[in-house]
Amino acid sequence: MYSVRQRKLACPMTIAEQTAEQTAGRISEQTAGRISELNAVGPVLVLGATGKTGRRVVARLRDAGRTVRAASRGAETRFDWMDRATWASALDGMRALCLVAPPDPEPIADFVAEAKAAGVRRFVVLSGRGVHRYGMAFEPSLAEAERAVREADVDWTLIRPNSFAQNFAEDLYAVPLRAGLLALPVGAVAEPFIDMEDVAEVAVALLTEEGHSYRTYELSGPRALTFAEVTAEISAVSGRPMRFEAVTAERYVADLTARGMTEEEARSLAYVHVFLSEGHNTEPTTDVRYILGREPRDFSEYVKSVAAAGIWT
Repeated sequence: MYSVRQRKLACPMTIAEQTAEQTAGRISEQTAGRISELNAVGPVLVLGATGKTGRRVVARLRDAGRTVRAASRGAETRFDWMDRATWASALDGMRALCLVAPPDPEPIADFVAEAKAAGVRRFVVLSGRGVHRYGMAFEPSLAEAERAVREADVDWTLIRPNSFAQNFAEDLYAVPLRAGLLALPVGAVAEPFIDMEDVAEVAVALLTEEGHSYRTYELSGPRALTFAEVTAEISAVSGRPMRFEAVTAERYVADLTARGMTEEEARSLAYVHVFLSEGHNTEPTTDVRYILGREPRDFSEYVKSVAAAGIWT
């Protein structure tokens, strides 16, 4: 776990509750006044721009003709959370920010304050569904990023997606699936996996459109599937034998450390899966449809497109 002082994180409000709060005047006049000033959002800074979500956001912004600055340690604009000398040049001239939190939560609040002072007026934070429940326990950076923008008196929007469909092809689950066995401490819980492309499209809308200030969106796919159902579907479409096995958290930690992961990292991932197994994020949401005016991409569509590219063969 990352070391950080504990802070109480407010529970998310529904869209209706957030609208009622703004109408009732509980948001400061200074902050509410900025909403009307954001008729034309200026240049956008995307952090983590070479990452799985960040690169998709950058591509969509550029396709839309927006001025975007891609920033990370390896991007065209160098940005390093732990090297504060890189912050000012990344922030210079930016008016909107897509914030992807670093592993260490320590610098986040100072960065948000510097971004605000540099003229950034809109903050869109990529977080995770359920962070208000587990927060500082094992995703302290996500909880800290949410807290920092909420308390900074800036125009903010939070994105809390479910688990990504891409986890099965680009990330943690890809290697064990190709080996034929996906073993996780999630039991028979169902998860409405969401496509990263939908998350990126939502982020672009929040960065460039009006009407989303001071809101928390929970993003999911259109239907929930168990990990066993997902594994069976990938197996059928790819033509490779694959199976799912529910295991204990300790067995999962042992499997990960045997593959070279540190015990700290392995236990953090185990905690995430145990949290999922409790069913907090099972119910699909309608927020993608609310923001984009269409249904999110179904998991089956994603699997077919990936299988056609030979990812699992």
